[in-house]
Amino acid sequence: MGKKCIRVIALFLIVCLGSLCGCVSKQKQDNVIDRKGASEEGKPLSDTPEDDSDYIVVGFSQVGSESDWRNASTESFRKMFTAANGYYLLYEDAQQKQENQLKDVRNFILQEVDYIILDPIVETGWETVLKEAKDAGIPVILVDRKIEVADEDLYTCWVGSNFEEEGRRAGEWLENYLKLQKRKDKKLRIVTLQGTPESSAQIGRTAGFAKVLAKNKNWTMLERRNGEFTQAKGKEVMEDFLAEYEDIDVVVSENDNMTFGAIEAIEAAGKRCGPSGDIIVISFDAVQAALELMQRGKINADFECNPMLGPIVSDLIQRLERGEEVKKTQYVDEQYFDASMNLGEILRKRVY
Repeated sequence: MGKKCIRVIALFLIVCLGSLCGCVSKQKQDNVIDRKGASEEGKPLSDTPEDDSDYIVVGFSQVGSESDWRNASTESFRKMFTAANGYYLLYEDAQQKQENQLKDVRNFILQEVDYIILDPIVETGWETVLKEAKDAGIPVILVDRKIEVADEDLYTCWVGSNFEEEGRRAGEWLENYLKLQKRKDKKLRIVTLQGTPESSAQIGRTAGFAKVLAKNKNWTMLERRNGEFTQAKGKEVMEDFLAEYEDIDVVVSENDNMTFGAIEAIEAAGKRCGPSGDIIVISFDAVQAALELMQRGKINADFECNPMLGPIVSDLIQRLERGEEVKKTQYVDEQYFDASMNLGEILRKRVY
């Protein structure tokens, strides 16, 4: 029996003991241990893997489940990191708390996983725990959001979106749209629903759009406010904006779930949004539900953030297993969508 298999079985025994003590509950999805999941009866759903399998043990600390995009990202990893593909996945939902992620990574180190995948909630505060992982000889792969560290050797590589480019492209799309509407020189009043402060997506999308904003002197950013990347908070913030500002021409929403909430607030206030409405709505992520709303005329443009990172990370791990070098930074391919496109055909082919 291989060392990795012995460790997998040891990890499973830890899971079972923890469950029997009432400390944790875990869930199996084809060799996925989920510390936040359990059956309806509260019983563990895991079983031990086949004795003759030599799994690559991977610990994954995810931000949370705050949005449709996040759930699609998680599902991408769950579907990829299975026993059939040679993996044993330990999955952690950090519930949008950095302290939980720090604990997750330290637990992965104690359990001697082969690789750690981290989607960091914020950019700072990672040096100490990443040094612990490096000292333990465990490669750390960052996904989606970036981190800010003095020593970039503390992690192996990063895979995700160019958030600043997304924001810049959104601003440029608005410039072109206003030209087509013959509104290029008219005053424009904008509000922004921002994501989690100091997250890579918030920093990048805000900065990218701000660069285009600065070139257009007739554009006024009335306010930017944290919507926490959630539908409920997005609705709350948009309600406040509508109460405080009489005229809003554009809503820039830094993810689709906040956009859903913003649309609810706009319609409840008796206003319309989208190409035929009073307010231009620009969103980010481009999940299926958002494109369906665009098809119904409620969103003008949506800038994709590709959540399908699981297969890319698996490929990186396989290359590392073969002793190959990998690029430090790897951007995923992305596109944008607007109401002028054939959305029916796009949705027919859409997988998230």
